[in-house]
Amino acid sequence: MKKIIKILIFLSFLLGFSGLAYLQERSEEGLVIPNEEIGAPEIVYNKPVKGVLFSHKYHVGELGLSCESCHPKLFEMQALKAQENPDFNMNALYQGKYCGACHDGKMAFASNTKCATCHIGVKGLKRLEKEMKTGKK
Repeated sequence: MKKIIKILIFLSFLLGFSGLAYLQERSEEGLVIPNEEIGAPEIVYNKPVKGVLFSHKYHVGELGLSCESCHPKLFEMQALKAQENPDFNMNALYQGKYCGACHDGKMAFASNTKCATCHIGVKGLKRLEKEMKTGKK
């Protein structure tokens, strides 16, 4: 029994270590942080600028929006896919694309206001990565 426990501890360590490597590898293109509670990840876009957070926890978990509210009309189901589009920028949001479809100042706050709500920046990204590594907020 002790041998099995040691093996399980070792495997947990390896999985945790590989998870950290995955986060570091993904940080250049963005982060996809699983959230088992709601079944949809937290997403941090890094293109065209670093550190733009989209919270499924808030939009789905707290506001109660359905997946169909955004998928596939505004966003493909594949996380971070939108940032590959050349028009994935603030100008497109102001024209009602992507997040701007709701963040128009009527349905939700306008995308040209409350910038720090989504734009957590490089410092916020580092803080989020640290929280993911340590499990502390």
